[in-house]
Amino acid sequence: MPRVKGGTVTRKRRKKVIKLAKGYYGSKHTLYKVANQQVMKSLMYAFRDRRQKKRDFRKLWIARINAAARMNGLSYSRMMHGLKLAGIEVNRKMLAELAVSDAAAFAQLAETAKQQFNK
Repeated sequence: MPRVKGGTVTRKRRKKVIKLAKGYYGSKHTLYKVANQQVMKSLMYAFRDRRQKKRDFRKLWIARINAAARMNGLSYSRMMHGLKLAGIEVNRKMLAELAVSDAAAFAQLAETAKQQFNK
């Protein structure tokens, strides 16, 4: 009885890895061993960065809100605290969008936040 070599299974597995490595630089998209290492690393980066992306966007929104709040005479923390005291629940994504696209509306929110401290 001849031995089982499993060539088609191995080739299929290797082709799958090479296909995932398409577009990588140098031998990383042609040689199986190097491609496999890079694909594994890339999948780790993708997993990590799906979570990192959420943090990065939150940092960006906070920076934009802070810049706009300071233009209206408030710090970021006082702005957020004032809005909370006023019972205005607008998330950071929407506040950042207002800060960029509608300065007048943001200024009104900042004024509302300021008034909470002058009571």
